[in-house]
Amino acid sequence: MLSLLTNHPLLSALILILIDLVLWRLITASSSNWKLAARVVIFALFSVLLFNEGLNPMAPAPWADNVPLHLAATGLQIGWWLYAARTLTVLLGAVMMQRVGHTGRLLQDLLGAVIFLIAVIAALAYVLELPVKGVLATSGALAIVVGLALQSTLSDVFSGIVLNTTKPYQLGDWISIDGTEGRVTDIDWRATRLQTSQGSMAVIPNSLAAKAKIINFSRPSDIFGVSISLQVSPHARPQTVIDALERAMQGCRFLLDKPAPCVALKSSGSTGVEYEISGFVVSMDQKRMVRNLLFDLAFRHLQASGVILLSNVEPNAPAALSRQRALLDSSNIFSTLRQEEKETFSQNMKLQTFRAGEMILPAGEVSDHLFIIESGVVSVELSRGGVKIESGRMGPGEVIGEGGILSDMAMPADFKAKTTCSLYRIEREYLQPCLDARHDIGEAMKTLLDFRLNKAQALSQETPKVVEKKGFLQWLRNRSHQ
Repeated sequence: MLSLLTNHPLLSALILILIDLVLWRLITASSSNWKLAARVVIFALFSVLLFNEGLNPMAPAPWADNVPLHLAATGLQIGWWLYAARTLTVLLGAVMMQRVGHTGRLLQDLLGAVIFLIAVIAALAYVLELPVKGVLATSGALAIVVGLALQSTLSDVFSGIVLNTTKPYQLGDWISIDGTEGRVTDIDWRATRLQTSQGSMAVIPNSLAAKAKIINFSRPSDIFGVSISLQVSPHARPQTVIDALERAMQGCRFLLDKPAPCVALKSSGSTGVEYEISGFVVSMDQKRMVRNLLFDLAFRHLQASGVILLSNVEPNAPAALSRQRALLDSSNIFSTLRQEEKETFSQNMKLQTFRAGEMILPAGEVSDHLFIIESGVVSVELSRGGVKIESGRMGPGEVIGEGGILSDMAMPADFKAKTTCSLYRIEREYLQPCLDARHDIGEAMKTLLDFRLNKAQALSQETPKVVEKKGFLQWLRNRSHQ
């Protein structure tokens, strides 16, 4: 091996370049540090071989009288400049990756292009002894021609540099560019790529992104805005609508308390009035679920207040239905009752009002009556590890107290009024004969009871505590973090 390096240094230098190419392909991307180390070591050996043979990259190749050897030496000297440019580019890329991550890839490519341009000019000037001024003048004129031909492409390139410098968005952010919404998957020389919520890929030219209105939903990273708009009849009193929508807003426990959600009247006209509920959630994944929930809660609370969402086709209003009858019609449990049964039921429902914060049914108490929520928001609280947690919120049409009615069972949760609530009360003495006669209603109540008990059991279980590992290695880790 040593004799080969000594007797055939030029051939050995060429073999080193081939070894570098093979190792760069074979070593996996996960072992990037080993790839970088291998390239630096091989470049150092390559440089030592050239300098020991008298091949200075700063001077023309010797052996002008031996044309094949002179050409080989000239090629290796030019290769040294390109090899040095590639090694320096890889080193800079590794350093920038640690500092700015993948978002600085465009800047890395630009620096790499500049380094290679300098290496080519240096090789022309030192190795080939060409007049650099003439080369630069020729390349400048050529650059003007190419620049005019690639004007739109260069606009995308420089816009991409501006976007990477100012960083209005990064990889993984959810953004909207000129109305196109999606998650940023790539930012290259020409365009920004978004993966939309439908799973398709949107390619936005960087020049368009630099000029367009950009909305970044991922900043700040701990809150995400969500809003819904609804139109109601212009004849409905605004305060009635706003009160109902505020109860709907409070019925969604996924909305953050700070910044506080709000209800606003957006526009008014002869054809309808538009209202908006807006707030914030902690995760982008919650936005769709919360929007759907807000629409459902708004419908129920508006209906409880006697307000109907605006529609091109007005529904046929039932003749003089009481609120009790309307509740029974909309209830998932009692909707199967016949009309005459609903009439009798509605006459045995008594209205009861609770102020905000007042207890409706405490945990551990067996209820001898059933509540149907007429309006307002009811908070459900469980105890976990001696600490009260809110497990859910209830709204119009939902029932409370089915455990005591079905099996003399006390619920493990507190039911409190979060807002001023109106509930209709049905006594067990009247409800029991109906359950005995109508098994479908009993089955519906039993299904609801089983669901609530399973959910309460799952939420009440304490999270197991992680036992801290002890030992000499853990002591060393703790000492190293101090």
